[in-house]
Amino acid sequence: MVSFASDYIAGAHPAVLKRLVETNLETLPGYGTDEYCASAAEKIKKACGLGQDADVYFISGGTQTNQIVISTMLKGYEGVICADTGHINAHEAGAIEYFGVKALPLKGEAGKITAAAVDEYCSTFYGDDNHEHMVFPGMVYISFPTEYGTIYSKEELSDLYEVCRKHDMKLFIDGARLAYGIESKASDVTLKDIAALCDVFYIGGTKCGALCGEAVVFTGGCCPKHFVNLIKKRGALLAKGRLLGVQFDALFADDLYTEIGRYAIDMAEKLKKIFADKGYRFFLESPTNQQFVILDNKKLKELEKQVSFGFWEKYSDTETVVRFATSWSTTEEDLEFLKRVL
Repeated sequence: MVSFASDYIAGAHPAVLKRLVETNLETLPGYGTDEYCASAAEKIKKACGLGQDADVYFISGGTQTNQIVISTMLKGYEGVICADTGHINAHEAGAIEYFGVKALPLKGEAGKITAAAVDEYCSTFYGDDNHEHMVFPGMVYISFPTEYGTIYSKEELSDLYEVCRKHDMKLFIDGARLAYGIESKASDVTLKDIAALCDVFYIGGTKCGALCGEAVVFTGGCCPKHFVNLIKKRGALLAKGRLLGVQFDALFADDLYTEIGRYAIDMAEKLKKIFADKGYRFFLESPTNQQFVILDNKKLKELEKQVSFGFWEKYSDTETVVRFATSWSTTEEDLEFLKRVL
């Protein structure tokens, strides 16, 4: 059985695991106050082109990161605008609602929302004489790449950020798969662009070479006060914070994070060609490591006996959209196996 089910099916990238083993017996202070967390934070700021007014924190996972950032940055009367397919709206078990924040979903196009749609939503909201009785839009949440493997252009991000400032909202970018978005051959966005065009974002580790963990980056002056206290209150502060610091210190050494993203994209392009050469149809055009293929249900049943992949959605009574994902752990042998099975 070969798996393309997701980009976190394997453990840690060998270089990351090596550093975890090498530092294993060092005695270090807890809760992210160790030297590796400090070193990783400085490397991330440098890679993002940010100064010392930026803040970097390490959190255990993506869902925890989303609900902590959103629930601590918004006021009690505010909600968060997102795509209807956005992770916080569709696949996080109502985590932000659990902390008292309402998701304000907009109809997306292949996972993306537009600045025009956000602007229209806010203008309609403030144009309603009853808006004091409604949930105020206080933040826009997007994913880069989106849940459908699509990416925003630099112009689209700039437009969204401009609309957010127009309506006094924060822009939060979920970067669970950030390496794959930035390294996509269709992307004109760099890590420095991401940092310059939002108020807060996170650099995904779980799906990009780490055992676990995400790095939250507040781009300057907007980090909630006593943020460590707020992380702990929400159950996501690791006593052994070193585990996250060591990993991100390794990911941002010798350009490893970039290499992981580039490698997964190369593997995805090869995977895409295998399906295209065999005459399979794609649900949409994804330029990142997630590829969405339309399978006949009978072929699906046969294929899943030897290859693992993810269900996405029903396409018709006889066909299903499934997802194949590549990562740092995908091998040429995996692709050859898939090709033979197809």
